[in-house]
Amino acid sequence: MRAPTILCVASAVDLDFRYGCTPAWWQLWKGLYEEGVDLVVAPYRGRPVDSPWWRTAPNPAYLEGESFARARDAVARLKGDRYLRREEHHPEDSLGDRMTREAIWRFVTPRWRRHLEQLVEHERPEAVIVFTVPMAHFRGIPTALRERFGIPVAYYDGDVPMSLPEYGGMDTGFNYYHGADPGEYDVVLSNSEGGLDRLLELGARRAESVFWAADPEFFSPQPVEKEVDVFFYGHSDKFRRDCLSSMIAQPSRELPDVDFALGGYDFRFDTGAARELGDVPFNAFARAISAARINLNVTRRPHATLYASSTCRPFELAAAGAAVVSNPVEGLERWFDAGSEMLVVHDGAEAVAAYRELLNDPAQAEDLGRRARERVLDEHTYRHRARRLLSLLDLQVGAHVD
Repeated sequence: MRAPTILCVASAVDLDFRYGCTPAWWQLWKGLYEEGVDLVVAPYRGRPVDSPWWRTAPNPAYLEGESFARARDAVARLKGDRYLRREEHHPEDSLGDRMTREAIWRFVTPRWRRHLEQLVEHERPEAVIVFTVPMAHFRGIPTALRERFGIPVAYYDGDVPMSLPEYGGMDTGFNYYHGADPGEYDVVLSNSEGGLDRLLELGARRAESVFWAADPEFFSPQPVEKEVDVFFYGHSDKFRRDCLSSMIAQPSRELPDVDFALGGYDFRFDTGAARELGDVPFNAFARAISAARINLNVTRRPHATLYASSTCRPFELAAAGAAVVSNPVEGLERWFDAGSEMLVVHDGAEAVAAYRELLNDPAQAEDLGRRARERVLDEHTYRHRARRLLSLLDLQVGAHVD
């Protein structure tokens, strides 16, 4: 049986851009390859990046994308910041946003349409999947591909609810759904089960959840010495300052003998007595997790409060065999058992108690991490997600590659 071909267009493939979804896309594409899929991946921003698991296609608007990014960075610097920031709730669709979309529709969208039509003509894929490219920027393209080639076109939004108009896609520079028509796609895939009704309200004809996961080969327990007592890694403190304060700042002051370490960047909250480590390269992330006695999962408020809105971190930490302490997340029980596979704390006092308990009983911490990893191996690898994705697209593969 011929391996099915899927043409993927991704927001970026280059990990240097620090897009939160990109490492997860790498793992999902690897999972699809292991399930027997022939992948062709084209980046919407940046250059294509080769790998053992997919073939590449060029970015036809590379110069335009990089020019726009440099302009945004320059404006942010003029304002004395690293990023142009949106309001956390109901950011306006500004005149600048609308002008940007008009320029994209005039100069970028037609180029991508021609490019994808040529790729589909050449590759004859069984499906096209768009991975977190701002949906409005591809307006008209799914309809054109379906009408000309008769193939399904799916959109995978990996950041619901943050990508929704009421949140504005964080500080990406684009509101994904303003000016877009989700109904152009055969199916809109989402990391969030609780967000499916909202996607249907926005016009999706069909919406299905495909949760985040982890590659258990990359995220595996590493043979390293424990160097940190309590470790958190994340990109910015937006939408989680309160939880970070109660899980890091307050406990780090109450437990002066406990070493707290904070990895990542763009933190504006009071970090208490925690050490700031800066960025951790992705290839060193599994080792950093294994070097900590306790790892924190601090999910942003929108994801934590909308039922079963998955994020990458709990799966990655669990796959690495970490003893995980998490803030409350609606729907966490869909993936892990609170108590036997992860601990959940609601305030600073509970956090302090949990840290003391696990640090005083390393065997309990080890058992917690072992059970969490077993759950990932049973249910939450990217091969599991790849199989669900293929099922939703009604694609059959040949023999599995083990």
